[in-house]
Amino acid sequence: MNVCRHDRGARALVTLAGVIDPVTASQVRAAPEQCLRDGITLIDVDLTTVDRCDDSGLSVFLDVSKHAAEAQAFLLLHHPSPQTERLLMDTGCDGLLHPTRPGGARPQRA
Repeated sequence: MNVCRHDRGARALVTLAGVIDPVTASQVRAAPEQCLRDGITLIDVDLTTVDRCDDSGLSVFLDVSKHAAEAQAFLLLHHPSPQTERLLMDTGCDGLLHPTRPGGARPQRA
């Protein structure tokens, strides 16, 4: 798992590359949690190069989203793979995590 963070004022872009699973979940969690500790109020997570995300990754995003809300901040997921998009939609988390497709279009539930 590769994690890159770029800050711009109170906004951060966290770019993830690889597979999100039980082995990498703590690494995925560390970057946005550090953003919150640093006072970032908008965390954009780019999933363009995430090959697969399982329920451990979903749990990370839900936990960080909850922590963000408690800190008056937001976590936004961008460009999930079709598999990750299905996971979000099947679990009812798509509205909470705001996944977007290229161009900003929101996926629709089937």
